[in-house]
Amino acid sequence: MSNHVYKTLELTGSSPAGIEEAVSAAIAKAHESVRNMQWFEVVETRGHIRDGKVAHWQVTLKVGFTLE
Repeated sequence: MSNHVYKTLELTGSSPAGIEEAVSAAIAKAHESVRNMQWFEVVETRGHIRDGKVAHWQVTLKVGFTLE
């Protein structure tokens, strides 16, 4: 196994459908411009309440990618 050096960036994804969709949306968007993403960590989850129900999710992630 070779040695890796990672850089991290912080992303916040959002979705009215759920936490997993918010995470997937953030990673998919970052994939358009960031190469070599390897892992993610959920660091914060929050949501918006409307009429006594969850209306929207926001999930903040740290994403690690290897440097070239």
